[in-house]
Amino acid sequence: MFAPQQILYEDNHILVVNKLAGDLVQPDPSGESALENEIKEFLKQRDGKTGNVFLGVVHRIDRPVSGAVLFAKTSKALVRLNEMLRRGEISKRYWAVTEATPSPEEGELRHWLLRDGRTNRSHVYSSPKGDAREARLRYRTLCRSDRYTLVEVELLTGRHHQIRAQLSRIGCPIKGDLKYGAKRSNPDGGISLHSRSIEFIHPVKREPVRVVAPVPAGDNLWKYFEQTAEKL
Repeated sequence: MFAPQQILYEDNHILVVNKLAGDLVQPDPSGESALENEIKEFLKQRDGKTGNVFLGVVHRIDRPVSGAVLFAKTSKALVRLNEMLRRGEISKRYWAVTEATPSPEEGELRHWLLRDGRTNRSHVYSSPKGDAREARLRYRTLCRSDRYTLVEVELLTGRHHQIRAQLSRIGCPIKGDLKYGAKRSNPDGGISLHSRSIEFIHPVKREPVRVVAPVPAGDNLWKYFEQTAEKL
């Protein structure tokens, strides 16, 4: 269930929360509880609202992924943020713990992804093919442990399972991501992919906003990587 300590940033127009791995951002056919509805109920109770609470989902991250998710609290903010997202004016950076170190350690990946609805998986191609959509990201290696590597990813496009599929394609599956080639699952059922930061110009105030999401609590590997990366 959503807890108020997950709020990373809030004003009258926008809200950024730190999603836990395993949480749904929006309701799906499973009928399970989702952040969108839980946050609406929280705001209604906290602010003493009697009518419906407006909350717009600006972007989603996969269920097994943790980290920063941006919501709009007004229709004006939602329209403007959606347009900013379409124009590539919202910068999203992710941290991925991978089972191998990318080679080269820094660069840009360009593939074409085709979503398979039957398996809920994206197939990766090195050149255009049929209905596959172009997928681009930038990455850089931040640090390593004995067995894993911390890679920072900047999304340039937003495709289904993009980071997971593209890193797997270059031989660097994300820790815990069995769907894309990881050796074993994580104890919590999530994957070691974290929406680390989100940066944009406020849709109403026109001021720069940058929000950083702390890594999942209670995970020693994440704690090690966060502490190490902050020293760089």
